[in-house]
Amino acid sequence: MPTTVLKRSVVVGGHRTSISLEQAFWEALRILAAKDGKTINQMVSDIDAARSGNLSSAIRVWVLECAKRGLLQSEETAERAGMPAGKQDE
Repeated sequence: MPTTVLKRSVVVGGHRTSISLEQAFWEALRILAAKDGKTINQMVSDIDAARSGNLSSAIRVWVLECAKRGLLQSEETAERAGMPAGKQDE
């Protein structure tokens, strides 16, 4: 997946803001929000409420923590990563 940084607008706490993240993080955020039944705006608002530093960094760390817990592993995401589903620790 390309490492191009994409800037997108989101609404956090009722205010529009721009966030710059790599395409892979936007995709992971979309998948995790959908799994939780939330929009990206809702998920980013949740992350924002719990952060202590930069919002973009907080999102990257949150996505990484979810990935470490296996929450991104599915047939769809495994296929994109080029590995069989269920093989998280190779």
